[in-house]
Amino acid sequence: MGVVVGNSFWFDFEVTFMEWLQRTLGETGVKVVSQFSMFGEELILVLIIGFLFWCYDKKLGEAVATAIMFGLVLTPIIKNVFWRRRPYFDHENIKCYRPVDKKADIYDIAAQGFSFPSNHATNSICAYTTIALKKKALGFTVAAVIIPILVGVSRVSVGVHYPTDVLVGWLIGIVFSLLVNFLFNRIPDEKRWLMYLIVVIISCVGLLFCKTSDYFTALGLMTGIFAAFEFEKRFVRFEGTRKIPECVLRIIGGLICYLVVNTLLKIPFSKEFLESGTFAAGLARTFRYFVVSFVTVGLYPMSFKFFRKRENGAAVAN
Repeated sequence: MGVVVGNSFWFDFEVTFMEWLQRTLGETGVKVVSQFSMFGEELILVLIIGFLFWCYDKKLGEAVATAIMFGLVLTPIIKNVFWRRRPYFDHENIKCYRPVDKKADIYDIAAQGFSFPSNHATNSICAYTTIALKKKALGFTVAAVIIPILVGVSRVSVGVHYPTDVLVGWLIGIVFSLLVNFLFNRIPDEKRWLMYLIVVIISCVGLLFCKTSDYFTALGLMTGIFAAFEFEKRFVRFEGTRKIPECVLRIIGGLICYLVVNTLLKIPFSKEFLESGTFAAGLARTFRYFVVSFVTVGLYPMSFKFFRKRENGAAVAN
């Protein structure tokens, strides 16, 4: 079992509500509701960013990714300040049905992270609210309300977050969605690099005290994606597409690229080192995710021109 550290604080109504929710839903019901958590998790967010950036609307994809990255880095920093333990650590009647790291001990804080605030809640608001602010359509607005609520309820029902974790996560997401919408409306593309640089420098403060892997992952992802955006604008400049077959190929290729590069970069290190929770392991994690995100977002789109040339050549031949 991992070393159980951190701070315990809660409102009585939170524990009462969580116990009632798990008791009412039952184990089967909780497992069904828990599936809504995926709308705030890595795979779905990568798919959303990939579809928007690689296919549908590059500028919208950049805005959504930026909002997500802001939240993705800030929440672990806040978590490492408050050190709030997850509910199931302190309340035996609250069960953990969906641990953050399914391979690690559920009481290993380095792997499972702290509770306050909810990263899933923040991610869901940053993604869907930013889209709604940019598209200004009723369907997107409805989704921006319903999806984060479902995500928040799922995080409480599985026992990994108090309701106040979710409420603060939503608040952070709303702030970042509005902030990114404001900044993107006022800062031109060619000057956005300075905004990215300032955010990265500020985010590095977490290196002084953050102990959990989610911070090092987020720092690497954010730095790599921001660098990739600027690289793409200067050297790649690919064209978007709304052709379904081409969209599917781009997204599948991007996921393969992401998974392959991530796997290859783990090979030089032992499993024991990667899971050690040391500062060196954290830096290795940051470097890995920096390379993964830069390659996937910045370098991988260079292949789009090659395939488009082949399509054009085939069309001329016919």
